[in-house]
Amino acid sequence: MTDWARKIREGDARSLARAATGVENRDPHALAVLRELEPFCGHARLVGITGPPGAGKSTLVDALAAAIRKQAKTVAVLAVDPTSHLTGGAILGDRIRMQQHHADAGIFIRSMATRGGSGGLARATADLVRLMDAAGKDYVIIETVGVGQDEVEIAGLAQVTVVVLVPGMGDDVQTIKAGIMEIADIFVINKSDLPGADNVERELQAMLSLAEGPKPPIIRTVARDGTGVAELLAAIEDRPARVGQPFPAAAVLPRGAPPERRRQAGRPAPLEGAVVTLRVTDPSAAVETLRAAGLLLELIEETSS
Repeated sequence: MTDWARKIREGDARSLARAATGVENRDPHALAVLRELEPFCGHARLVGITGPPGAGKSTLVDALAAAIRKQAKTVAVLAVDPTSHLTGGAILGDRIRMQQHHADAGIFIRSMATRGGSGGLARATADLVRLMDAAGKDYVIIETVGVGQDEVEIAGLAQVTVVVLVPGMGDDVQTIKAGIMEIADIFVINKSDLPGADNVERELQAMLSLAEGPKPPIIRTVARDGTGVAELLAAIEDRPARVGQPFPAAAVLPRGAPPERRRQAGRPAPLEGAVVTLRVTDPSAAVETLRAAGLLLELIEETSS
């Protein structure tokens, strides 16, 4: 094992942060370390937090991380922020709501820009999840950007997907629209002290009554003061997930993938038999990136045009 990988396994935060930056930037040395750490994946509980803008996801993640730390467990938070289409920059402001954890060595917080990624995730999110898992974190929480009705890629990455809603989002028609409402393992009505929380819960119950099989629990929270957070953590822990299995390299499934593929054995299923055509300016770099992510099984054709 290289010295860099060994330090990450020993809990060195600087080495982990340097590796995260390298993985995001597709640095070959960092990708090599990620491959070296691959055998250590499969320990962490992967939790996705998604929902529309303004639902209080960052505040909820902050409270959830604090509850996890009370159990003496470690947690990594990957907070995805949108990249400006005009400037190419990102504020990476989610961590502002998590400053109470800055001195806690048991919490690792990493903000990520989408960098053109779609579905509420950044392009390197899956790789960073693998890195945090291999680093020995007990929980990896992935907070998506504020999403709409069809950004469901988080369900292909997380073991448990939490959809956060708030009162006043719209009428009951919103709850029956396909997309994000269908991927929830747990529904959270955040800011439940506001008027309209009862209506949101009734609408969710009505939607769930039309579905077959187990029904996702509905939990009310007020993340600002911690109300309901302990119940949310208990619900996350109660969700079945097989740990100790090899982490799939191809984590993000295409839109419309059936639920049985998303959650086979409690882990996202890899893409099978997929042929992807890419137009790139640097073919060698693209091949190395795909191989490092475990997405390239066979190079069918390589052209210079």
